[in-house]
Amino acid sequence: MATVLSKALKRALNIGGADYVLTITPEGFTLTPKGKRKGQSWTWGALLSGETGLTAALNASVNEGSAAD
Repeated sequence: MATVLSKALKRALNIGGADYVLTITPEGFTLTPKGKRKGQSWTWGALLSGETGLTAALNASVNEGSAAD
């Protein structure tokens, strides 16, 4: 039986040599670089609808286009 998520849960991660803090809440989750106050946030609804994937693809294409200039 799974435990109900009723309050924020924080975990430390190392991604590509950089440290991050992952905060999981009933509303969604946030990935923040360690030592910083602001990070990327996603809601569970946006994740399930595929909106987060579209946003990531759009950001990647915009960043790729600006690097070519």
